[in-house]
Amino acid sequence: MRHSKLCFKLSNPMSNRQKALLEARLRSFQGVSSAYIDEQGNLRVVCSPAAGGQVSNFIKRHRQDQRGPITYQSELKEEISRNKNGLITSAVSLVGLELVKRVHPAAYGGMYLARSLLVLFIARSFLKSGLKSLVTDLQPNADTLTATAVAASVLGGRPESSLTIILLSNAAELLTGYTAEKTRSHISRMLNLDQQLAWRVDAEGREEKVPVESLRSGDAVCVHTGEKISVDGRVTDGRAAVDQSSITGEYMPVEKMAGDGVYAGTIVKNGFLQITVEKVGDQTALARIVHLVEEAHTRKAPVQNFADKISTMLVPLSFVTAALVYGVTKNWQRVLNMLFIDYSCGLKLSTSTAISAAIGRAASRGVLIKGGNYVESLANIDTVVLDKTGTITAGKPVVMAVDTTGEISEQEVLLLAAAAEYHSTHPLATAILARVKEAGWPIPQHNSTETVVGRGIKASLPGDDTVGGGWVLVGSRTFMDENSIDCDSFHLAETRHRELGHNVVYVARENQALGVLAISDPIRPKMKKAINRLRRLGIDEVVMLTGDSKNVAMQTATHLGIDSYQAEVMPQDKALLVAKMQRGSQVMMIGDGINDAPALAFADVGVAMGGSRTDVAVEAADITINIDDPLAVPETLGLAKQTMGIIRQNFAATITINTVAILLGAMGRINPVVSALIHNTATIGVVLNSARILIKGSSR
Repeated sequence: MRHSKLCFKLSNPMSNRQKALLEARLRSFQGVSSAYIDEQGNLRVVCSPAAGGQVSNFIKRHRQDQRGPITYQSELKEEISRNKNGLITSAVSLVGLELVKRVHPAAYGGMYLARSLLVLFIARSFLKSGLKSLVTDLQPNADTLTATAVAASVLGGRPESSLTIILLSNAAELLTGYTAEKTRSHISRMLNLDQQLAWRVDAEGREEKVPVESLRSGDAVCVHTGEKISVDGRVTDGRAAVDQSSITGEYMPVEKMAGDGVYAGTIVKNGFLQITVEKVGDQTALARIVHLVEEAHTRKAPVQNFADKISTMLVPLSFVTAALVYGVTKNWQRVLNMLFIDYSCGLKLSTSTAISAAIGRAASRGVLIKGGNYVESLANIDTVVLDKTGTITAGKPVVMAVDTTGEISEQEVLLLAAAAEYHSTHPLATAILARVKEAGWPIPQHNSTETVVGRGIKASLPGDDTVGGGWVLVGSRTFMDENSIDCDSFHLAETRHRELGHNVVYVARENQALGVLAISDPIRPKMKKAINRLRRLGIDEVVMLTGDSKNVAMQTATHLGIDSYQAEVMPQDKALLVAKMQRGSQVMMIGDGINDAPALAFADVGVAMGGSRTDVAVEAADITINIDDPLAVPETLGLAKQTMGIIRQNFAATITINTVAILLGAMGRINPVVSALIHNTATIGVVLNSARILIKGSSR
């Protein structure tokens, strides 16, 4: 197939994110095989000749928009407005003409020219699109068929008969647009894109609350504790802990101070920031993420491409059928029946609406699906691969048990360990400190600490009313042995805890072992239920891949009833194992960390899940679960299966109803108005069937 190589000069400077967005948008166009921006700032596109016009028009609009790439949001609103106006105009005209016909039949008969011009004016968008498809793409589309039907109805002396098809076509398109808009609103709410006001600092240093839309680059704004940052910018004053999880996936707040960059949609958890505005509105990082996800509908599922292909093939069939009917019957009314009925609208609109509705429904649950193709892939999954730490488990170790010699209380053992570990950031230390803080105990002071990497920590405690003083050691059995501390009395306890997959931390004071802490990363409470639901949805095999020891992996797999597991697996090995499974299965990989990113990218569907998921994992994944609930996985899988089931229903209904209508029309059993009514009512019906996916509780 011959391809065109196009080159466009981009005059406005663009960030890397804006470039990626523009490239991704162009690559989503049908017929575009390559799109990239070179080092000189030139946009180079390789596409089919038929797609050249679409690409050129898009770039023209892009150049007119000084803020950057045309957003899907503005296009969608324009389309909804256009269809709404078309619906109202055609409805009013249809009712008005019918009233004139009933009240003044003679006057109605003399208005043929006026009626024809009115119908042609109302149908102008169909006429333009249909003619453009013939001239530019050298093939007819659904609008070409509608335009021909309108022209035929005018030439046949009944121009108003085509108003029905125009009215109902606009209604179907409007329903599809509303579904897409609902999807966008779900995504926006999920990503917290709802900050409407901001504190702007004037020249005299006074704060005033203003609409975000009024802010401009270079303005100074203040954000206080608990408030959301509404712009991208740079901190000029203040210090605060900022929750950036909506942008980067980091679950821990990040400290921001003068000179640091901040993003719209992030939240000041504690502190105060004064920020110089760099980007607002559609230019912010959060808005671009929203647009990227909104444009997931352009990454079509194979079933959408199939619907488009079948629709394109069936449009010429309608013309052929009309010609055959005219050749056999010489009946103009039967010819109009053939032109008023087509399969393409129902097939294309219902499929795109179903995919859009599925993405919106998932977003309302806190799940980002990055394209319609992943909805279909998800419905075909039969093997699920799970990472362990941070995915199956909570990713936050906790103290599971405390064993002592009996001469000292559990509280004192925990306080000694907490005093020694007070300034440590090790996950095991975090678990100990969290347990003490949860109990509400004050942590004793220490004089000094010495950390031995890979072994433990040694601290000097002055002692107080709750704990005795002296040298305290907290760490592994090896650390105790190296310091000549006898731990034989805890041998059975250590063995028992290790069999359960727990990490064992010893606590000793003045060369005497006082106790053992069993620390583990607990399995998420709903994980077993989630796995059981996956099986009921048709998953044949559940596999766990982990870098943990075989003993820990076995304990976890046994507890959850996992079919098989691989322990002590390196990141690159996870990807190879996933690729191996793909030889005979459709694989979904669920992970949360940087080490999972290669496997997520290799899988048929990669899912980033967990409170500690990283931005790298989110980038590599096809689906991101923003809520800390394992049940979201089977819910999303069930949603995908429901969506594909509805698409199959729509295919069957569209083909059956329109085929019956064509046969009745060819035999002269129905008139053109009834033909248009049957065809468009069927189209609206399948679109509504698709849109019900958005309604909670509508799943099978």
